[in-house]
Amino acid sequence: MFTNGVFDLLHRGHVTYLARARAEGASLLVALNGDASARRLGKGAERPLNRLEDRAAVVAALEAVSAVTWFDDDTPEALIAACRPDVLVKGGDYTAATTAGAAEVIAAGGRFVAIPFRHARSTSALVERIRGGAG
Repeated sequence: MFTNGVFDLLHRGHVTYLARARAEGASLLVALNGDASARRLGKGAERPLNRLEDRAAVVAALEAVSAVTWFDDDTPEALIAACRPDVLVKGGDYTAATTAGAAEVIAAGGRFVAIPFRHARSTSALVERIRGGAG
C-alpha cells in the first residue's frame, strides 16, 4: 500500500489515518512531500515547520508504517508509477478522480481507497492555535 502527504506536525488525525491505511494490507509505504514540494502546496511560507529529515524520522517510527520515502515533485505520480502499489490510500477528502496516480493503479488491477476522517484535526489549525488564534 502507498499513501503520501506532508505529515508536518504529527497529530491524532495523522496516526489514526495511517493505522487505518495499514489495515488495508500487509505493509504501508508513506511518501512525504519534500520541503520545497510542501511549500508549493500553499499552506504558508513557513511550512513545513519540520524539515523532511525530521518528518521522515517521526513517521518511520510509527508501528503502522513499513517504510518512508519522499518526492520533490508537485505530486507523487512518478513515484507511484515506479512503485506500482496494489492499493493507493488517501484521506476522505480525495477521490480516485482527484488523486494523482489513482487511474494508473486502478488500470493495473489495483484499488484506490479513501479513508474517511475520524478525528477533525489539521496541522494548519494546530499552528493557528499555537500562535494564539482560534484554530
